[in-house]
Amino acid sequence: MARIEELGDEATVSDTAPPPPTAETPFPLRPKPTEQDVSTTPSLPPAMDSVRSHTADEIVQMMKKTPLFMTDLADSADGRPAPFSPHTLQSPPHSSHNINPKNHETQTDEYSVLDQEENLELEAFKALQYEGTRAEIALGFKERGNEMVAEKRWVDAKEFYTKGIAALKAPLPAAQVESPASEEEQRKEREKERKVEEACYVNRALCNLEIQNYRSTLHDTQHTLHHLNPHSQKSLYRASLALLALSSLPTTPPTNSTTHLTHALDLIARGLALTSPSLTSTNISSPPSPQYTAFTHLRQRILAAQSSLTTLTAKRESEEERKRREKMVLNAALHARGIVVRFSSSTANPPDLEDAVISLRPDAGNPTSELWFPVLVLYPCAGRSDFLKGVSERSCWGDVVETVLAEPLEWDSGAEYTTLSGPRDGEGKGGKGGKGKGKGKGKGKGVQCFVTTKDGGVMKVGMRLRLLDVLAGGKVEVVDQIVRVFVVPIPRVEGWVAEMKARKGQKS
Repeated sequence: MARIEELGDEATVSDTAPPPPTAETPFPLRPKPTEQDVSTTPSLPPAMDSVRSHTADEIVQMMKKTPLFMTDLADSADGRPAPFSPHTLQSPPHSSHNINPKNHETQTDEYSVLDQEENLELEAFKALQYEGTRAEIALGFKERGNEMVAEKRWVDAKEFYTKGIAALKAPLPAAQVESPASEEEQRKEREKERKVEEACYVNRALCNLEIQNYRSTLHDTQHTLHHLNPHSQKSLYRASLALLALSSLPTTPPTNSTTHLTHALDLIARGLALTSPSLTSTNISSPPSPQYTAFTHLRQRILAAQSSLTTLTAKRESEEERKRREKMVLNAALHARGIVVRFSSSTANPPDLEDAVISLRPDAGNPTSELWFPVLVLYPCAGRSDFLKGVSERSCWGDVVETVLAEPLEWDSGAEYTTLSGPRDGEGKGGKGGKGKGKGKGKGKGVQCFVTTKDGGVMKVGMRLRLLDVLAGGKVEVVDQIVRVFVVPIPRVEGWVAEMKARKGQKS
């Protein structure tokens, strides 16, 4: 990721590598027992063991040594404020920087580990109260933050910069209140504080940017531009990067993405104006500054993102318009055929069936195209079902049955669910020597189809009827875009119909 400026000499890398992470405990662990005292009981986790190994009074005393619970400075680790120096500020856990031993007296009790452990808040508390000006204290935190940045420890660096900002907002030290400096010295001190505060905010924005806290990055850069330095090039650059990143997030609405990119271009324009070669150099032929080049490259990235967003927005709007138009045509086709479609949910939205929905084929924009319906085939006597993603309105109900019963059903051990082996309704075998008409219906063989009516009853459908012939009558509803048909073995039809009538009577 490109940067406008380097941190310079403020950021140095330690020669020693940080030690490997160790298990942290809220309180020091008591010494381990000797081999003769070792128990067979499993040991507790370090954090829990550190609490269980002390009494309540001991824990209260240890907690009073932290700034959050401290009621008296005498409760601190050594009972007195340590001389402040920026290099006495400790790093967060797992840092290679140690406490200056000159600032801590040697302890002989079992709490010496706690007394000498890294405690950044306590050192800041002491320093703010007794040592140095606010600018000096904040500068110390900033320098330590720069060291963390050099090691790419962004979270640790962010904490140091935050503490530096807090130090600048603390009350003036007692010495400065009792003996105020001259107006000129106060002016210089305020200017020094402003510069340190700007550096802390700008560098904390970098940390937030690296850990992808983009809105926090914008907060820090806006504070700098509005209250500290309206010409801060780093703030302009990092705010533009944050806006570019926000615009590309999947959760960002297109309207907000457009706003972010427009705002980023405005900030880039301000940065280019500040770093223009005509302003930074008297020699017109001199090459542009690195800052100007960085702003130029970032502007190209934002323009490319803006162009891509415009293209995607146009495609999305076109797709939404196509779907809206197809929905209108589909509703018109259903209305023209007299087919009633109802949604069972309170939100009037069908369940998620992916592409298994009512559609017009082959042309979804032509109301005279053929309607296709998802069909749910139910076997109520067996508690089973089958699903067909698309069946034409011109298909016969017998075709639907033959499609699902073309192969024997695995669960149909009694072979009850089979296609008609005899003649269909209205046909029969004639006498010996030829065909003829009769009333044979293949009794005892095959299955019969039923659909539910709008009033909750059931209606028998002939195998030669088309789907459209049944659906267009107005007696049957298509619920949630699915046509439901009940398939019942002919020997069980009478009992099943009686059961359905009884259920309808109970509901009424």
